[in-house]
Amino acid sequence: MTIPTLPARWLALSLLLVLALAMPASAETLGQKFAQADPASTVAIDHSAWEKLLQSYVVAGDDGLNRVDYAGFKKNGASALKRYLASLQQADVARLNRDEQFAFWANLYNAKTVDIILDHYPVASIKDIRLSGFLYAGPWDKKVVTVNRVPLSLNDIEHEILRPLWRDPRVHYAVNCASIGCPNLPREAFKAASLEAMLEGAARKYINSPRGVRASGGKVVLSKVYSWFAEDFGSSTSDILTHIRRYAEPELATRIEKVTSVTGFAYDWGLNDTK
Repeated sequence: MTIPTLPARWLALSLLLVLALAMPASAETLGQKFAQADPASTVAIDHSAWEKLLQSYVVAGDDGLNRVDYAGFKKNGASALKRYLASLQQADVARLNRDEQFAFWANLYNAKTVDIILDHYPVASIKDIRLSGFLYAGPWDKKVVTVNRVPLSLNDIEHEILRPLWRDPRVHYAVNCASIGCPNLPREAFKAASLEAMLEGAARKYINSPRGVRASGGKVVLSKVYSWFAEDFGSSTSDILTHIRRYAEPELATRIEKVTSVTGFAYDWGLNDTK
């Protein structure tokens, strides 16, 4: 008995169809994995250990920059920080309301960033730490924490969870990359009850510091945060300037009142060390 043969192109199409049917459905994004929240939840994560460490080792400078006593932190606070991080990773994030979730992710990001610095200190810049291979500056792509059995990197927390789920430009004032150019590491932990006030205060402090906005003679130099994540602040330079004007104190507001373009962007990757 002769078995009829299919033309090559039909054989190829059939093979593609079989492969497509055999493939699993597209994987959930991290945002989808962590999208669930309980609006009625009163569960609160205890961040008091982190706040105690922040108040012990974060020093507010006269120039508006919060610096970290990494040497003292490493000597006397590193083990307490690791215990706090271990406790956070036991939390069931889906049981929290949205504000508690934001506080959880922001504190986890900041605490783990400090933990990575302490593990490699002394170091001149976080970009000198290469956890993901020699070619990758910084520790951001390495899976460094596990939440709800999902391994996560710092980039996962910021760019796959916080930014897409909240769609709030103030995310960038909440997470700290241990650098001078970054918005401040706060001296208190994020908490749901004070979240809005903390985010507004963080935005105002950064924008009114030279690290956020430098304006003189009609020229404006912004932090590279507004270049790297321009889409989070709007669709144009005008939108970014509108955002900045919302938080500008009178002196800065006067200097940028008639500005319509940005001269350039700058960022200092030096470690935000007290030394």
